[in-house]
Amino acid sequence: MQIFEQTGAYLRGHFRLTSGLHSPGYLQCAKVLQYPAIAERLGAELAARLRTIMKEPADIVVAPAMGGLIIGHEVARALGVPFVFTERDPGTREMVLRRGFALQQGAKAVVIEDVITTGGSSREVVAIIRALGARAIATGSIMDRSGGAADVGVPRVALATLSVKTYGEGDCPMCAAGQSVTKPGSRPS
Repeated sequence: MQIFEQTGAYLRGHFRLTSGLHSPGYLQCAKVLQYPAIAERLGAELAARLRTIMKEPADIVVAPAMGGLIIGHEVARALGVPFVFTERDPGTREMVLRRGFALQQGAKAVVIEDVITTGGSSREVVAIIRALGARAIATGSIMDRSGGAADVGVPRVALATLSVKTYGEGDCPMCAAGQSVTKPGSRPS
């Protein structure tokens, strides 16, 4: 959290998260990961944590674009394995592997994200890995906003775990107070 505070990456206000939930706090990992030395250090730390929960070494790291790109690459570097990413198909808006990326049958994959709130993106990537005949063996993130509650279907680690309040749009006290909402993430509402 100290790095997030120092880089101005922990934002306070009224935010609509990728999950659709509203929150008074937002973690803008891109502001932290813009510094290559910090990104490399966080990737190495996350790789070290992953090694404590993986029963076997990974063959590849897979991350959802956009948020997982930089940290996924750094974790792959630290693990000494290739890195690929998923992205939303422009036509269907479904998460897919594109750009000629592929997974070998039976490959052991680790899913990396910058921030987990509900775990939805990680679950999507785990499902893609399984559908392609590979195995998701662990997931990791820099930050876990769920307080440790997010279930992605495989063992998971984070460098920091927070319990940041979230609200459905109909239950949001900031909406009720008339505060305007900001959507800072990369995915459209």
